[in-house]
Amino acid sequence: MSTFAKRERLLFADLLETVGPDAPTLCEGWRTRDLAAHVIVRERRPDAAGGALIKQLAPRLEKVTAEYTAKPYEELIQLIRTGPPRFSPFQVKQVDEAANTVEFYVHTEDVRRAQPDWSARELDPVFQDALWSRLERTARLLGRGVPTGLVLRRPDGQTVVAHKGVPVVTATGEPSELLLFAFGRDRAARVELEGEADAIDKLHSSKQLGF
Repeated sequence: MSTFAKRERLLFADLLETVGPDAPTLCEGWRTRDLAAHVIVRERRPDAAGGALIKQLAPRLEKVTAEYTAKPYEELIQLIRTGPPRFSPFQVKQVDEAANTVEFYVHTEDVRRAQPDWSARELDPVFQDALWSRLERTARLLGRGVPTGLVLRRPDGQTVVAHKGVPVVTATGEPSELLLFAFGRDRAARVELEGEADAIDKLHSSKQLGF
């Protein structure tokens, strides 16, 4: 049975193929080739991927990422499509769903929304609920560094507190948009912000959303 993670992976690979290796992304300083290499290193090279969190491993991460970035773009796309190596934890369906559904959704939007003619995807309610469930579990981690209180709210009124504090800013939108917002794509996410103007400006300028 297909999973959200597998579906988003294939959509991401197809999009990379369509826009080419030098298209812009929402990730500052990265073109599509860079983003493709990042995704591959994350799931295929655990010996280097830890450099994103562990300072001592950062030089190795940079070296390995550069090696993948230098590979033919078509090879990178194929590596993404085929997925992680045989004995990778990501081969386990539950691990893949937990770790990659959001990863591939966000990075697909990183590419889509950086293009001048992008349009919003129509996402089914089941997928929206799945994204909301993941957002509920990670909201406080994603919002831990923001300088204001932050509440994320669905149109139906469900809420999750991403950061306690005052003044409070409330972001309202579909789970898919709130997820992008919480991952630091606040300028591209379609959410409505409520709160004091100074607090909203402070939230935008802090660049502390996400990991």
